[in-house]
Amino acid sequence: MQVGRSTEASGYTYESWRLWLLGLLALLTLVPVTLPVPILRALVHERFGVDEAMTSWFMSINMVGAFLAAPIAGLLADRYGRRRELIVGALVVDGFCFIALPLIDDFSTLLVVRFFEGCAHILALSLILALASTSQEEAKRGRAMGMVGAGLLLGVALGAPLGGALGNRSVVLPLHFGAGVLFAAAALAAATLRETGRERERPGLSTILDAVRKNRGVMVPLAFAFADRFTVGFYTTTLTLYLTRIHFAAPATVGALIASFMLPFALLSYPFGRLAEGRSLVVMLCVGSLLYGIGTAAVGYCSLTELRFLMPAIGMAAAVMFVPSMVMTAELVPEEARTTALGAFNAAGSLGFIVGPLTGGYVSEFVARGSGWLEGYRAAFLVAGVSEFLCVALALPALWRLRRSGRTR
Repeated sequence: MQVGRSTEASGYTYESWRLWLLGLLALLTLVPVTLPVPILRALVHERFGVDEAMTSWFMSINMVGAFLAAPIAGLLADRYGRRRELIVGALVVDGFCFIALPLIDDFSTLLVVRFFEGCAHILALSLILALASTSQEEAKRGRAMGMVGAGLLLGVALGAPLGGALGNRSVVLPLHFGAGVLFAAAALAAATLRETGRERERPGLSTILDAVRKNRGVMVPLAFAFADRFTVGFYTTTLTLYLTRIHFAAPATVGALIASFMLPFALLSYPFGRLAEGRSLVVMLCVGSLLYGIGTAAVGYCSLTELRFLMPAIGMAAAVMFVPSMVMTAELVPEEARTTALGAFNAAGSLGFIVGPLTGGYVSEFVARGSGWLEGYRAAFLVAGVSEFLCVALALPALWRLRRSGRTR
């Protein structure tokens, strides 16, 4: 092991007020992610004269950056520490990327900047999750992860409507606002974050990688992270197309239905995180995934009235499984590799979010060619729902072994 003393204070845990601020920091970090969604056509399609496929790459390329950067960021943080400084630096870089986006007049350059924006964003998010995982004693880890999970989900939910309201005034205003939010988050991080855990020697990169290799059970919650974000990708794209084409829903109705899914998902993450402290993570993960899968598969068979009741129920089921998957990831690796593991958790989720919308679009269009658009969308949501069932079925043997060995609950 290479020597390099950590700056972590021995036994330090976050007070309640600092834990709430950690959730606020997660919210501020995630708001800019969906701010550009309502202005996408004006910002990219009309401005650069590219087709819709290339316009979609503007939203996807930062997820590619996140997928590639997340594990590397976690690995470097585990090796060198100084997570607060890295979070502040990443948020500042992210903010300058947002400032640069409306100034660029070349589409290729735009995608390059957007790629690095995704890298900076996932670095900050992975390290915030890592701090949360050690901000409380092990018995209280669920509430810390739940608080941060609630913050990041609320940030995603709030970004799109804020972007729409600001975009009505100016197409560049959401980007400037996003930069301001990120700089504010950097200032908050600099003022309030503290290193956590015990004072220890910093491991070398080979030691960290060896710790991950010896704890391959962590691949189980990573698989759930991929499946969960894969299905969320259907809700961000396929659901909107389904509601407008089949139900002729107005934009306000579409936004309200998505919010009715996202808000229970976000607001219940903390309570279910507290519940996870005294309950089986395996049971919560599997039961929540199955209920979420059933609800998702049913979306294509519901009227607008029925969806107003179904969407909040799906959000509740998603909250049941979301925090346990993060807690399990943190538990299944030793402390010296935890940031690396949580970076991999974010990478798996980013990959799911890239593949999900593409799968939804391909399945719905393929089936629609022979059976019409209604059957196409029904098939797409069935695929999304069944993916959750498959994830549970394939993961159960490994989960059972991990529970019997005492490595998880």
